[in-house]
Amino acid sequence: MAGHSKWANIQHRKGRQDKIRAKLFSKLSKEITVAAKMGDPDPDKNPRLRLAVKEAKGQSVPKDVIQRAIAKASGGDAETYDEIRYEGYGPGGVAVIVEAMTDNRNRTASSVRSIFSKSGGNLGETGSVGFMFDRKGQVIYPASVGDAETVLMAAIEAGAEDVESDDESHVVWCADTDLAAVSTALEDQLGESESTKLVWRPTTTTELDLDGMQSLMKLLDALEDDDDVQSVTANFEASDEVMAQIE
Repeated sequence: MAGHSKWANIQHRKGRQDKIRAKLFSKLSKEITVAAKMGDPDPDKNPRLRLAVKEAKGQSVPKDVIQRAIAKASGGDAETYDEIRYEGYGPGGVAVIVEAMTDNRNRTASSVRSIFSKSGGNLGETGSVGFMFDRKGQVIYPASVGDAETVLMAAIEAGAEDVESDDESHVVWCADTDLAAVSTALEDQLGESESTKLVWRPTTTTELDLDGMQSLMKLLDALEDDDDVQSVTANFEASDEVMAQIE
């Protein structure tokens, strides 16, 4: 599985579940509010909002929290957020893309730049590493929904491009513009997904040893902890031996 997915799995097992869960709910709620404010508050008429709600449900966000986030957008008291993408290099030359939503660009830029520099990385210009990634739709199902062949056939019928299956999950990839249609078709075949979202998929990766991975994880953790940061993607690759030592 892609390096960032491995890191996300490790992070999930690090014993910070409550803190991570609270942060995740906050970030998902912010995306719902922004999506609802930018378009129609009805998910059926707003593709971005529909995907945001689907992702929130997949992460077990309570229905009342989702409804409050939508209501906040239509209530007129929602903050105005700018969406910003930062790009840079982490330890070992790993490319990193950071997506943020902020009501204060200067605060967020200063914070992200500081995190990069303290963690042995360098914040670059927009476009400095983006060429190493493709924008893709990603739908994740647990391995328990079926074997690899069953999921692959369902994905092909749904219009997906690729499936990566392992002992823990099935990761379905599709064109970014097809995510809403593909995820809806998959839901009919396989039920509710664990995750449905737009992501940056690395087209090239950088191999890291244990020291490099530990340094990179400090950077990724610090970025994820920032309240303005919505998502972090890195194009690292590491052996199973290295990943096992981190766990």
